[in-house]
Amino acid sequence: MTPSDPDAPGASAPDASGTGTGTGADRRISRKSLLRAAVAAGAAVPLLATGTAALARDAETQGRSLKPTPFCDDGDDPTPPQMEGPYFKPNSPLRTDLVAPGAPGTRLTVSGHVFGRNCVPLAGVLLDFWQADHAGAYDMAGYTFRGHQFTDSSGAFTLRTIVPGLYPGRTRHIHVKAQAPGRPVLTTQLYFPGEPRNSTDALFDPELLMNVRSAGGGREGTFDFVLDVDGRPTDPPTDPPTDPPSGSWAPGRAYAAGDRVTHGGAAYRCLQAHTSMAGWEPPLVPALWRRE
Repeated sequence: MTPSDPDAPGASAPDASGTGTGTGADRRISRKSLLRAAVAAGAAVPLLATGTAALARDAETQGRSLKPTPFCDDGDDPTPPQMEGPYFKPNSPLRTDLVAPGAPGTRLTVSGHVFGRNCVPLAGVLLDFWQADHAGAYDMAGYTFRGHQFTDSSGAFTLRTIVPGLYPGRTRHIHVKAQAPGRPVLTTQLYFPGEPRNSTDALFDPELLMNVRSAGGGREGTFDFVLDVDGRPTDPPTDPPTDPPSGSWAPGRAYAAGDRVTHGGAAYRCLQAHTSMAGWEPPLVPALWRRE
């Protein structure tokens, strides 16, 4: 750790505006430093995962211009993984709105970006969300409060859902799998600030706190994922597509958009570059594979 590292002993502390004091005032503040300071102080104001003050995107309404991307001052640390839990189901529907008409619960919109560790926004990232309903129950028969989407060309995503209910042993949380094209899957969970059970949930990680505020009759949250990806552009898929070496699907392989495989006696074409994994066989993931 070097003296210029904001986490190093003797580094200037952040003030309320999110800037340093003393000779280090012009340095970008580490996300880790702010999160640690907030947790230690029992701060009621949540922080963005990028280390900026709560609801940094609202600074525009206060007459301050916003940078096009959040600070990635220390690398930035990739979003930490967490356990999948027992309620994941493959083959979720492609959708950004998980709320069925008339569904009870406080409406919640979560938005943000997915970046590589060098601050490059990542387009085409697969985000698969699942959560409990307002009563704390997961739908294991169907796909209520389950759905996947892809980040747009700017790396942005928006999820419309509800605030999940509580169930024994856990604080409020939303599960997510994030996968950049051709890279391994990050499985993690997002948390809500100010929840009493945050202090008793053994899985809770303050680095996974969303930034949440009240908005009308609902709530709005933000979170920016940082994947362990360098973010450099990749080559476009081949045209015509090429077959992987064996010509049949197998877990643990990197597939490119356009690759053809066989599985269960049927032929499939890859729609989104990814690294395959058990549970995402072609018939189960129509967002990744199209039957031919």
